[in-house]
Amino acid sequence: MSTIGKNIKKLREQKGISQDRLSKLADISSNTIAKLELDDSPNPTIDTLKKIADALNVKIEQLIQ
Repeated sequence: MSTIGKNIKKLREQKGISQDRLSKLADISSNTIAKLELDDSPNPTIDTLKKIADALNVKIEQLIQ
């Protein structure tokens, strides 16, 4: 699993948010969230990362470190 995928999953679970809920908050498909967490989509766009970071109320840096 990529660092990004691990970080998204960790932060999402810390906040008690399901993949489906995160996808709605970030306005992206739940399939995209699942693929990122499973490392099936290892190179998300900056736009996607920004939406996820905003939905999780974190900085993009926290997703990619």
